[in-house]
Amino acid sequence: MNEWKVSIQKIIDWIEINIENKPSLLEMSQKIGYSPYYCSYLFHQITGITLKSYIAGRRLCHATLELRDTNVRILDIALKYGYSSQEALTRALVNAYGLTPLTYRKSPKPVQLSIKQDVLSPEDYIPIGGNRMSNIKEPSIRFEYIPAHKYIGIWDIRVNNYCDFSKYHDCDEVCVIIESMRNVASESVGPHMAGWFYEAGKRGYFYGFGVPIDYNGEIPDGFEIKEFPASNYMVFFHPPFQYLEDNGEVMTSVEKLAWNYNPLQSDRWWIPGGYE
Repeated sequence: MNEWKVSIQKIIDWIEINIENKPSLLEMSQKIGYSPYYCSYLFHQITGITLKSYIAGRRLCHATLELRDTNVRILDIALKYGYSSQEALTRALVNAYGLTPLTYRKSPKPVQLSIKQDVLSPEDYIPIGGNRMSNIKEPSIRFEYIPAHKYIGIWDIRVNNYCDFSKYHDCDEVCVIIESMRNVASESVGPHMAGWFYEAGKRGYFYGFGVPIDYNGEIPDGFEIKEFPASNYMVFFHPPFQYLEDNGEVMTSVEKLAWNYNPLQSDRWWIPGGYE
């Protein structure tokens, strides 16, 4: 099964590189050494969608983002991503989002983009029976001034980690909504954020993204927007590491430090407006 997943991931990566060149099933099959029929069969078995539908979704996603982020002519975008005409792109956009290209370009809205698939889990990237160099170190603390900011996202008091969050929410759907709003995300806060919050003494879990303090645009259904004041914040962090291999262990160590940290036992003393 792992060999199949690696082969399908190769197809997915190849599609992404060649999305403007009308990738064909025959070309893809030649890249991984399976017959066209078997490539199509494996893709559907592992991803749950047909290869044709996936390519169509990725073409539309790329075209949609280019409409949002550039001033390239709509006709040129349509032809670039394999649509026979501007009208063909318009039909695809209306069918998917209920919006024409011009309407979407003038006023981008949260939409259900077809994001790139990743069929390999972290375990699939780790060599079986081999040794690897670990980048895990001790987590650290820094103090950082963060200006006033807002977050758009889902605050769920029922859960306190990502796995539980995924039981109540379609995380793929949440992620594509966030990706479709990347154009309004705050560079200083970040387009994707996850973490914990306290409400009435109980810890919940948040997933969303930051927007500028003056944002007053559309809020997706099921999301909320909250404002946070400018202040000196305590940041618990880990130096760069191999995400796919070490994320679980790193997150556990950072959480342990954060939830057990006692400011009264710190060698840094807080002063009004800062620290020393």
